[in-house]
Amino acid sequence: MSDSILKVRGLSVSYGKVEALHQVELEVPAGRIATVVGPNGAGKSTLLSAIMGTLPLNGRVSGEIVYAGKTVNAYPAERRVAHGMCLVPEKRELFATLSVEDNLLLGGFRRYRAGEKNYADEMDHVYRIFPRLKERRTQQAGTLSGGERQMLALGRALMARPTLLMLDEPSLGLAPLIVQEIFRVIARLRETGVAILLVEQNARAALQVADYGYVLETGDMVLSGAAAELTQNPRVVETYLGLARRERATG
Repeated sequence: MSDSILKVRGLSVSYGKVEALHQVELEVPAGRIATVVGPNGAGKSTLLSAIMGTLPLNGRVSGEIVYAGKTVNAYPAERRVAHGMCLVPEKRELFATLSVEDNLLLGGFRRYRAGEKNYADEMDHVYRIFPRLKERRTQQAGTLSGGERQMLALGRALMARPTLLMLDEPSLGLAPLIVQEIFRVIARLRETGVAILLVEQNARAALQVADYGYVLETGDMVLSGAAAELTQNPRVVETYLGLARRERATG
């Protein structure tokens, strides 16, 4: 994929003698959604941490991470953020005692520090995507529902105008109806031009919104391809999509 914003080549991560990732290959095309699905403990969050440069100090990385045409292995996380990479972590990490609006403003702080005078204008765009956040803008983030907190975490990330948005388990702990809403938003974000790397245990939801998919199992990338093709792959159907989906695929 010549237009890929992110290319991961032969990425391995070890903690002492334990190898968490082994020779992982992955690409995220500009303006597209790529998803990595797999069971709990497969190494999905480790993959995002390696790409973002936030691994624990005892983590050893080999391979190459190329972002926007530049090898960024030696870049600290702050420099990767400054170049347009953004990670929404699994725990969301909001400022619970601050208002929704203040959390959003902090998301744009890098742009403010860089001297962008109109950095706060992005809030109107975030409120159009998440009208519920506008309704709750003066409310403390810690009082929001789980779904609203996830919306705020996404909105705060968008305030930075990222080129690459990485999402770690955005459906975690959410009710099914809220999960559907969150994934509808993720699908709509494609229209903004941001590239998205989505890491998810909910393979069905992830593959429905993604353009490309990867299956990670015990540190190895075992399958990859167009998301629509992976939903028809017998191994994916059997392991991740369930019996009912398999019967529809083969009926």
